[in-house]
Amino acid sequence: MTDIIPPPPPADPDKVARQRHFAIGLFRLSGAFIVMFGFLAIMQRFSWVQGDRAKAFGAIMVVTGLVQFIVVPRLLLALFRQRPPQ
Repeated sequence: MTDIIPPPPPADPDKVARQRHFAIGLFRLSGAFIVMFGFLAIMQRFSWVQGDRAKAFGAIMVVTGLVQFIVVPRLLLALFRQRPPQ
């Protein structure tokens, strides 16, 4: 019983490029939302975090959002350049 599995069809480069572009855009959009959330926390717009904790929490969120907005897409681009679609 030798089951021969056929090889997968070759990847469509246009489809792969669209998926990669969508992923990068999604990371940037989520990073922008995290930055906005951090600024709202710094302005103490949430009742569950107030005072100095709100400022510290907001600053952490802003830095995290900026990293996700700026650094992560560049890392993804570098990764996508190294591994072409198969």
